Amino acid sequence: MNREEAAKRIEELRDELRQYNYEYHVLDDPSVPDHVYDQKLHELIQLEEEQPDLLTDDSPSQRVGGEPLDKFVKVDHEVPMLSLGNAFGEGDLRDFDRRIRERVSDYRYVCELKIDGLAVSLRYEDGRFVRGATRGDGKTGEDITNNLRTIRSIPLKIKEEETIEVRGEAFMPKKSFLALNEAREEDGQEVFANPRNAAAGSLRQLDPKIAASRNLDIFIYSVGQWEAGSISSHSERLKFLRELGFKTNRETKTFDSIEEVIDYTEEWTLKRSELDYEIDGIVIKVDSVDQQEELGFTAKSPRWAIAYKFPAEEAITKLHDIELSVGRTGAITPTAILEPVQVAGTTVSRASLHNEDLIIEKDIRIGDTVVIKKAGDIIPEVVRVVTDERTGDEQVFRMPEECPVCGSKLEKIEEEVAWRCVNPNCEAQLKEALIHFVSRNAMNIDGLGEKVIEQLFDNNLIHTIADLYKLNRDDLIQLERMGEKSVANLLSAIETSKENSLERLLFGLGIRYVGSKAADTLASHFKTMDQLMKTYAEDLEEVPEIGSKMADSIATYFEKEQVQELITDLKQLGLNMDYLGGTVEVSTDSIFYDKTVVLTGKLETLTRGEAKERIEALGGNVTGSISQKTDLLVAGEDAGSKLEKARNLDVEVWSEQQLIDALEA
Repeated sequence: MNREEAAKRIEELRDELRQYNYEYHVLDDPSVPDHVYDQKLHELIQLEEEQPDLLTDDSPSQRVGGEPLDKFVKVDHEVPMLSLGNAFGEGDLRDFDRRIRERVSDYRYVCELKIDGLAVSLRYEDGRFVRGATRGDGKTGEDITNNLRTIRSIPLKIKEEETIEVRGEAFMPKKSFLALNEAREEDGQEVFANPRNAAAGSLRQLDPKIAASRNLDIFIYSVGQWEAGSISSHSERLKFLRELGFKTNRETKTFDSIEEVIDYTEEWTLKRSELDYEIDGIVIKVDSVDQQEELGFTAKSPRWAIAYKFPAEEAITKLHDIELSVGRTGAITPTAILEPVQVAGTTVSRASLHNEDLIIEKDIRIGDTVVIKKAGDIIPEVVRVVTDERTGDEQVFRMPEECPVCGSKLEKIEEEVAWRCVNPNCEAQLKEALIHFVSRNAMNIDGLGEKVIEQLFDNNLIHTIADLYKLNRDDLIQLERMGEKSVANLLSAIETSKENSLERLLFGLGIRYVGSKAADTLASHFKTMDQLMKTYAEDLEEVPEIGSKMADSIATYFEKEQVQELITDLKQLGLNMDYLGGTVEVSTDSIFYDKTVVLTGKLETLTRGEAKERIEALGGNVTGSISQKTDLLVAGEDAGSKLEKARNLDVEVWSEQQLIDALEA
């Protein structure tokens, strides 16, 4: 076959394979058996290998993933990817409809299932897929093009030579999620908590081959930038996107009244478990594009759309045991070990019990039948005991006198509810401190996850932060699943972390009450570690947003001889001790990320300002009033009407100690 014949055959095969792929992954209606697809793909790959100059990025052969990346490149969204306002019940939906009715008339609604995945944008130039990015903060995301190319329902070439940016939700089907977790369990790896986390984790892999192995999918739900666009309604745009070859959700429907919309939300509240993918609500949009433009936007979200969130689910299960864990500050946290049960789309086998006082208050006993609840991304918790199910064999829980890890005597600090291990050499605290130190928001040492830290401890290779910077090739190569390339990458990441700006080091040290935002405030104010270390508590209080408790904690921390020795060691090992500018990123994995929190009553340990600063540093939004949009109320002493309103609205309520436990987790 000469070059001209090869070029012709390659185009024929590509056209056929694109059509087969569209039929299989978008229409769910394949016209040929799998082996026919595989044969043609194999033929295409052979021809492209023989004629490498004919290989193009949009070829169906280019879905296995390219070479691993060193890091993700930032991408600016020319049209911001805004978040949506939330509705939590029929009243919120009627309020939304009233606001629409006050501004426009003769409107229709489009209702779409709210897919529980990762929002992404896809850019096509002259019909070819050229770039894909995460939503990020709505203005700036990360370039994950190579990972998105592995999703077979994303066309690498659309059916018209359009230049267009579309938005969609990448997700992991339930079947893929179960298979992935089974494989991870067999390999001794930690399983993913839910399909959304698994999808997000897959698309943020630096090696696209990992994303390719995860069998992800996508639904396209809107147009971002489209200069040639002239279609006047959202429903017609979705139809056009389907004609271009994009996969859109089949359950999308248009309605003339809010009554029909409410019926639709109630229908899917009951039916959502029947789908082979997870949904967490319904998105309602005004259909007319002209009316969307007339209604406009607030600073954070469009006025013409809202996301109805399904109500929190509760489930009944058996509490088999109470397990104790030791955090990096020595706090002892009890966790309920449960008979696995499905709650809000995920399998729950553990639930937070927060502290001994809560266990006593709710009279939770080992062997009890309990009700658990999981609202949104808040950690599952035991709501109440089903006392009618008690047999008399249940055991009352007693906090032990000794640390479950090191055996040291536990202490309960005055005005705190948490028991603490105060042994600074407790292995559990050291491990947790190191896991925090290397985390993304702190020193961001890629490849040093929890399991690797535990391996290093178990092999007596590390005991302190400084030991990380003394590791060498011979230390690491002996570890399980550590080849030459992995060792080289890890040592390179450790070396690179030495250049981090001061605020990352400060946050990584795990000083009590110092979150990522406070670390940045301190670093930008004092500029150097030496200057900060010699500052007294009363002077620290003069720094904006640094309260008295935080100031005392910082001063006390740097007075310790072992801390001063650690800083000296880190200096000698070459770590940067100066502020280089910039801020610590907020992790989307944070329990507070994108949550609306209200503080009420008198807080004993934290000031309101400190609590607000630390919650917002972890991506939360602290507001002053309770509504159905509130995710969490933190109630101190003498909490009044806000606490009562939160209970009436079924808003999650935490004590101050529960807040502190979560902040220090």
